[in-house]
Amino acid sequence: MFGLGATELIIILVIVLVIFGAGKLPKVMKDMGKGVKSFKDAMNEEEKSTTVESASTDQATTSTTIEGQTNKEKS
Repeated sequence: MFGLGATELIIILVIVLVIFGAGKLPKVMKDMGKGVKSFKDAMNEEEKSTTVESASTDQATTSTTIEGQTNKEKS
């Protein structure tokens, strides 16, 4: 995980405990979790909208092609 060993993770945890204190740590982690969840939801939303837009574009292209073929047959 990011090239961090157990020693580095323990040092980071100690620094976080010193900065935020043991009392605020659960609240900080909860807020961080909410932020990560919100970020993931936004990424999924963007992915869905991109998929819908490309599907709409494909459908419009297909209908234009079909109309063009119909107009050629009428001529």
